[in-house]
Amino acid sequence: MDGIQTSKAGFISVLAVSIVVLSASACGGDGGTEGTVRGQASEISAKDFDPEDFDRSTDVDNPWFPLEPGTQLLYQGSTREEGKRVPRRTAFTVTDLTKVVGGVRNVVVWERDWRAGKLQEAELALFAQDKNGNVWHLGEYPEEYEDGKVVAAPAWFHGLKHATAGIAMKAHPRLGAPAYAQGFAPPPINWADRAKVHEVGQRTCVPFRCYEDVLVAREFELNKPESYQLKYYARGVGNVRVGWLGRKDEDREVLVLVKAVHLDQQALAEVRREALTLEEHAYKISKDVYGRTPPSTPID
Repeated sequence: MDGIQTSKAGFISVLAVSIVVLSASACGGDGGTEGTVRGQASEISAKDFDPEDFDRSTDVDNPWFPLEPGTQLLYQGSTREEGKRVPRRTAFTVTDLTKVVGGVRNVVVWERDWRAGKLQEAELALFAQDKNGNVWHLGEYPEEYEDGKVVAAPAWFHGLKHATAGIAMKAHPRLGAPAYAQGFAPPPINWADRAKVHEVGQRTCVPFRCYEDVLVAREFELNKPESYQLKYYARGVGNVRVGWLGRKDEDREVLVLVKAVHLDQQALAEVRREALTLEEHAYKISKDVYGRTPPSTPID
């Protein structure tokens, strides 16, 4: 399966990417109080999660974060480990599987991360869109590898062990709006990612193509000041670039979109098989979290 997704994308050499990052102070602070006015997408807070707000939850057509089954986005770049730049490539694939968590049916996304040519992580992530167009992140199961063996699987899902859903993308992201939680899981998982609109109306070019009217989101954790990840979103595509900001950012991760494809039925069936194989691992390894969720099923 890996040959289908990587051999034609030119992943052998790492791109040298130069990203100009803007001062975080231009967009104000990151710790403001989130709005809680229901029905107003720009002010919605993670605290507003309600299963009754979801009807066609797997029809994720938010222009900044569309999740059509069969979509595959391939990225290439680098990160920093122990003070050295390490080649990195990732694959983000929307499967044709759904999974119910927190009373909401989610789209299952299969993600993989290679560093220095070795698979370091494979993950099943869950997303659902509410009736107002906000995309929610309801949890994930990541497997982390060393020498091909699973060394960690810090899974979290809404409603289990005090974990709660967060917002992956608002229906109407707005410059100057408060930061919002992208999900929460207490120790030992320690998932506390947040995001805030950093820039709008930008232009960026990546190997796949150039994009106008790009939305830039700044992701961070409150306990890690002066360390931010920048994600560039293009309408109708999703994330096309990843950069960094802040003198205390240790990873200084850089990724650019090198290929976007829509898989044919045969390739999509192979993706489904691989995702379900990962789910089998999850039921064995994460019995206290993943083991308490129902099996994934194909979209009707």
